[in-house]
Amino acid sequence: MSERKFMKKMCLLGDAAVGKTSLIRRYVYDIFDDKYIVTFGAKVTTKKLSVAAAEEELDLTLIIWDILGQRVHDTLHAGHYKGAKGALIVCDLTRNETIQATEIWADKLTEVVGSVPIILLGNKSDLEHGDAEELLGSIAEKRNMQYMLTSAKSGLNVEKAFMSISESMLKGS
Repeated sequence: MSERKFMKKMCLLGDAAVGKTSLIRRYVYDIFDDKYIVTFGAKVTTKKLSVAAAEEELDLTLIIWDILGQRVHDTLHAGHYKGAKGALIVCDLTRNETIQATEIWADKLTEVVGSVPIILLGNKSDLEHGDAEELLGSIAEKRNMQYMLTSAKSGLNVEKAFMSISESMLKGS
């Protein structure tokens, strides 16, 4: 089995307080803290992983950019997007306005980096969220994107989401 090494930048995007930082902390450090942590600008975290692809094992250093969630900073965001090979766009299933905002985040990212793999994450799935999954699913279908329900608190689908975006970014490498 041959082995190749890659380094890929990905962004976590979404409105404020949807759980972007908590998802990263769950994925990278396997911890959860329900205290709100405000991200100023962008915070960069790395994680090394192995991804099986066809007949080879790919070593990936995932460079995860956690980008502040206030859309009023679009020009600042654009600078952080450069070089991204994929994104997880996160919404809070208990707040429909954050679900609808996923389309804006996707558009702004695509304006800067072009067509890259994007997965929509409906976070806080451990909380009561009514018909939010239906809304998220319709946006994902309309934009031909994958979506998943996650919970940074319980860990539901967190590893799966990061592995899925990693595999998508490595296709064609």
